[in-house]
This record gives sequence, C-alpha cells and structure tokens, in this order.
Amino acid sequence: MTDPTPPLRYPPRDLGDAWVVAPSGERYWGRFGAAGLLTVDDRRGVLLQHRASWSHHGDTWGVPGGALHQHEPAVQAALREASEEAGVPIDAVRPWLTDVADREVWSYTTVVAQVVTPFEATISDPESLDLAWVPVDEVTRLPLHPGFAASWGRLRGLLAVRPVIVVDAANVVGSVPDGWWRDRPGAASRLLTRLATLATTGVPAGALELPGHTWFTDWAVVLEGQARAAADVPGLQVVRADAGGDDRIVHEAELLRAGGRPVTAVTSDRGLTERLERLGATVRPAGWLLDQFS
Repeated sequence: MTDPTPPLRYPPRDLGDAWVVAPSGERYWGRFGAAGLLTVDDRRGVLLQHRASWSHHGDTWGVPGGALHQHEPAVQAALREASEEAGVPIDAVRPWLTDVADREVWSYTTVVAQVVTPFEATISDPESLDLAWVPVDEVTRLPLHPGFAASWGRLRGLLAVRPVIVVDAANVVGSVPDGWWRDRPGAASRLLTRLATLATTGVPAGALELPGHTWFTDWAVVLEGQARAAADVPGLQVVRADAGGDDRIVHEAELLRAGGRPVTAVTSDRGLTERLERLGATVRPAGWLLDQFS
C-alpha cells in the first residue's frame, strides 16, 4: 500500500495545499477544493498523466490537476496545474465545459478544454511519471485514478457536445428602453461587449438544459440594419444580415443543427420562435439572456 503523503520536500506552498477529512474518514487533497484539466485534441485524443507512486492513488492515470489556491477560480486553477505538471500552454487550449464532483465537504472541478494550437506535453514536475495522448476509446484500458474513473463515462459523453447560442441582437437590444434607437450601432456594441464577457465566464448548464456545470459556448450574434456597423468583438461570431434579420437567424440555426450542434436561440419574437423550434432549436426570450448578465 502506498503512502499518500507527498515527500517532505517543502512546507505547504499555499494555504490550499492541505487535506480535507470527511466525517466518513475519507481524505481529499485541497483545502479549497481541487481542479484538473481534461485536454481534448480531435486528432490525438485526451491528455492523461501517469501519477507518481507517492501521490494519492499513485501509479494510476488521470488528468493533471491539484489544489485550488484561496479565492482561485477553478478554471484558472486547472490551467495553472496543467501548465505546472504537463507543460500545457495556457493560450493553446480553450475551455468549453466544467463538471463538478461535489463531496459536500470538498469538490473537484474537471475543466474540459479543446486544443486550439497543437503542442507537445512535457513532464515539468515530480508529480508526473509519464504523459500520453490517449485515444478516447482506449482510456478505460489504463488503470485510472478512482475519481477520474467515476467521472469518465459522464465526461466522455460530453466531449462531442458543442453548444452554440444564436442571438437575435435587435430583439435583445430592443427589450431595454435605454435610448438604443438614437444610436443603434452603439447599442449593438454594448451588447457585444457584454456577451464577450459572458463568453469568458460561461453559462450555467441548467440554463442551457445540458449536463455538466458551466458551458463556455460559442456565440453567433446576428446584427441587422444600422446595427451592422458595430465592430467585431473577439470571442464572438458576429453575423451581419444583408436582408431580413429573422431569415439570417433561421439560416444560421439551420446550418448549426445540420452539423449536429445543440442550438439555443435568444429572441422574444413569436413568429421567429416558431420557425426556430421547428428546426429543433431551444428558444429563450431576451429576458433570459439579460438574467445571465446579472
């Protein structure tokens, strides 16, 4: 039986580097919880770490991860730990989903991230014996860390889910009487800025009727009329309708649904809602989106 206590090579580096003991006696690493990064490359598979024998559940395979620092967001912690343990460049991946295993006294957040710039993983601290890109179908052939094994079936089912939110910008802007009619491009720009922030903080899974905890979805924002003069904003797909905005929204949703992607459309227009629902899109009113901003 391996000793789960790391070698005494340092005093705790951070307040979070400590055990949490449940009433049942089970021990969990990370006073403020823990997080790990499940990195997905469509060509190579998922990046897994062979854990050092001295670590908790050593000699098993799982995702790079570790204890959260005090007040550290889980996504930031997962990216930091993956960088420290596996040399994952933070700007080479894009998170799109978090999944939380809640043990009441402690929680573990798995951050699923897509590779956007290929890189080679490197063993960069003593916690890794090996690193490997493992095809999705071969993951269960490895001796897995118990926590990762318990969540893998659920996580695997989410790897192909890539939700998109399509926004009827004119309808959302028009739902707030803030003088938008005096400067339609300016009003559209304000909406785009708020959406870009939401794209980085994510949307609760429950709000999208999807499993998991938080989704960092793709966004397609359709502008029409004078609002088309609003500038592009990084992190969003800005679609400028040459003719009717409703037709372009339906067209975008139809293309996405044909590609198998779950679509949530945002509009309070009744006729447009009926057209989108016939395509299989989920439709939310403008007020739903405004609630996400709060």
